[in-house]
This record gives sequence, structure tokens and C-alpha cells, in this order.
Amino acid sequence: MKRLFFAFVLCALVNTQSFGWGKTGHRVVGQIAEWHLSKKAQRNIAAILGQESLGMAANWMDEVRSDRAYDYAYTWHFLTVREGKGYEPEIQEEDGDAYAVMLRLIDELKNKPLSLTKRQENLKMLIHIVGDLHQPLHVGTGEDKGGNEVEVTYFGQKTNLHTVWDTKVIDRQKLSYTELADHLNRQTDKEMVKALQNAPYADWLKEAVNLRGSVYDLPASKRLSYEYDYVTFPVIEKRLLAGGIRLAGILNEIYG
Repeated sequence: MKRLFFAFVLCALVNTQSFGWGKTGHRVVGQIAEWHLSKKAQRNIAAILGQESLGMAANWMDEVRSDRAYDYAYTWHFLTVREGKGYEPEIQEEDGDAYAVMLRLIDELKNKPLSLTKRQENLKMLIHIVGDLHQPLHVGTGEDKGGNEVEVTYFGQKTNLHTVWDTKVIDRQKLSYTELADHLNRQTDKEMVKALQNAPYADWLKEAVNLRGSVYDLPASKRLSYEYDYVTFPVIEKRLLAGGIRLAGILNEIYG
């Protein structure tokens, strides 16, 4: 009974921590990517995922986080880039970090013979991790668990900074993931797509680090409402769009 209780408590603790964008954000990234796939990539991905869309597959990695069989992937949602530093492999989590795992997944999907189950899991993880890497607080300083330890109130509700960025600001817009994805995708053109997809992977981390100053630009009261929303949502929109466009570029390279 004690073991059962401990397992229940552990699962509850894991599920209360914030991981990447919320469901809507990850689905937006996946949906935008799907709209930018080549015909060949669409066919090859359908052979792996069947009828499941990229948008719906995007949250699988969060959905299995309470399954102890996937404990090894707990640290794959984030990484640390200290202030004034670049990516330092030696300070990352022993089980892997989002950036290193993304590179490995790309290599495996491109170059290694994998079972269908392994291809499905790797693809779903890749979809999710690319989204995570475009949430600035997933490229954390290593000091506050990516904003999870920064307590704030958001329109009067107690929460933390990470959750505000993951879900609160997006959910407050009252848009479905397809509505938000369509709104963002209408802003694209060929030059934008090309520029986003040509950016080296290391630049993604630099972008996140450069945004952290504005993320942590909080009022002394830590009470967030309309003003923070007004400044933050356009940034979130750009990160979701960039994540989707870049995910499509990777998938076209692998499957197209």
C-alpha cells in the first residue's frame, strides 16, 4: 500500500510540473508543420502515423510522462544555457537534454533502420521537442527550473511564470488550435519560410536566450494581466510559427 501511495504521489508531482507549451501550443506547432510538408513527406509520415495528424501527435510526449517506462525522457523537454554562455554539453542532464536528443532523433530517423514502433515514438518525440525548444523558458538559466519557481498571479490566479507562457496566455485568447494555427500561417511567405528553415539549430537556442530578458521583465508586484499579455502574446505567436515552420523543414529533409 505504501508503494502504491508513493507511486500516486510521484505521478501527481510529475503532472503538476510544466512541460513545454500546453496542448494548444504544441498542436499549433504540429498543425503549421503539416501545412508546409511536401507531398512525399506527407505520404511517408502517413505510413508511420496512419490517420493521426502532426497536431494530435504533438502532445504524446507529455501524455506518457506519467508512465514510468518513459522516465528516461523526463529531461528531454528542456536544457540549460547559462547567462553569458553558449550550449555546454557538460552541464546538461545525464539522461539527455532537448537539444542533444533532437539532433539524435533526426539522425536516427534519417539514417537508421528502426521498427515501426520506434519510428512512431521517435517522430512523436521530435515533433514535441522542436516545439519545446521554441518556448524560451525551456532554454533555462538553470536557476529557477525554467520559471517554474517564479510565483506570479495571472489575472488574479496564483500560478508560476512557466505556466503563464505554456498555457495561460494562449488559452486566454479563446481560440482553437486550428484557428490559431491558421491565423499564424496566413502571415507566412516564401522568404520567411526559407529564412526560418535555414537558421542553424544552434541559433534556436540563441533566440530563446535573447528573449529571456523580456520574459522575466515582471512588475515588482508579480501581478500579471493585460499589459503583460499585450507584450507577451505576439512573442508567443512568433515562437509557435517559427517552431511549426522549422519542424516542417526537418520533416521534409527526413521524409521528403
